[in-house]
Amino acid sequence: MGGRGGAPVSPEWTCAECALVDRRTFLAQTALAGVAAFLAGCSAGSGPTGPSFNGPLVISPAQYPSLGSVGGIARVDTPDGYPVAVVRMGAQQYAAFSLVCPHQGATVNISGSGFLCPNHGARFASDGHWVGGQPTSNLHSLSATYDAGTGELTIG
Repeated sequence: MGGRGGAPVSPEWTCAECALVDRRTFLAQTALAGVAAFLAGCSAGSGPTGPSFNGPLVISPAQYPSLGSVGGIARVDTPDGYPVAVVRMGAQQYAAFSLVCPHQGATVNISGSGFLCPNHGARFASDGHWVGGQPTSNLHSLSATYDAGTGELTIG
């Protein structure tokens, strides 16, 4: 018995091993691959569209009046323009977050005691967790280490 193009077929081959795919299967698999590629492009892991964070960034929280009390939030941009939020969590405890929205890369604004994306309305708590609006992931957390001796906060 001949195979494709008249070539002999090994007796142990089966039709499944010939790798022939019917049109319906091909179209279904192609559509699934397209959807997977689209979703991968929309994922939080796709990265920000603006400048990237090149830490560390060292600041003095005393220079930001809003960080004078627990719960205060200040925007601190890196020298190359990357937007960072610093939140005072305790007497000598701070948290830092990227203000690049994990959904589409817009710059997130400080809004009351949290954050708001102006492009699609995602809301985030002061600890960076998504709390409403357009579903997305949490804000990207950055390391924040406070040195009480020098009064400096190192981010990144």
